[in-house]
Amino acid sequence: MTFGERAIAFNEKLHYTGGKLPAGIRVMNPFTEFPDTLKISTTFFNRFYNDNHPRHLILGINPSRLGAGLTGIPFTDPKRLISECGIEYHGRMAHEPSSSFIYEMIHAFGGVEAFYRAFYINSPCPLGFTSINKLGKEVNYNYYDNSVLIKATMPFMLESLNKLIGLGNSRTVGVVLGMGKNFAFLEKLNASHHFFDRLVPLEHPRFIMQYKSKQKEGYIRKYLEVLAEVSR
Repeated sequence: MTFGERAIAFNEKLHYTGGKLPAGIRVMNPFTEFPDTLKISTTFFNRFYNDNHPRHLILGINPSRLGAGLTGIPFTDPKRLISECGIEYHGRMAHEPSSSFIYEMIHAFGGVEAFYRAFYINSPCPLGFTSINKLGKEVNYNYYDNSVLIKATMPFMLESLNKLIGLGNSRTVGVVLGMGKNFAFLEKLNASHHFFDRLVPLEHPRFIMQYKSKQKEGYIRKYLEVLAEVSR
């Protein structure tokens, strides 16, 4: 099997196997909630991962409603799926700032083919979570924002991380998106379970776009420097 075929099989079998979630939080699985998501992600992996070239794993937090929650591809919203990956999409159109940053960085890296030949993006929790805010709107929920949620999802995350590495990702260096809670959690987890020889953190794209957008080009340069060092 190719890297892409293993990734497709991972998505096809992906379902939540952890403990009971806290009240008000639900699991978001785009591969079962939307009929076209598995087809879209399958096209993506057949196009960019149709080989057995080793990759380095980049870990976000968990999928968001407007990115992977629709396309099944981490940090890839419908707009970038069409314009950057050249894949047809006929569902709900959405824009995710994190996706915009990632694809600007990918363009600076050398384009989608060069980037995806070297890296694979997913999350310690490859399924998303949502809750309902005070206005009655469904919003993203980070796995690390609730200690009960962390405890419930821990077996699922450990199982998922082992499977993600088993797709063909290197154990030498893992890249973590999120300098705060995400990195702190994964660094502690890695110390206990030895998924990688070391972890390297980068600022999360959402943080950059929300709070540091005027310095975006500088963060793109930082990403490129770190990723070049990782992929040597």
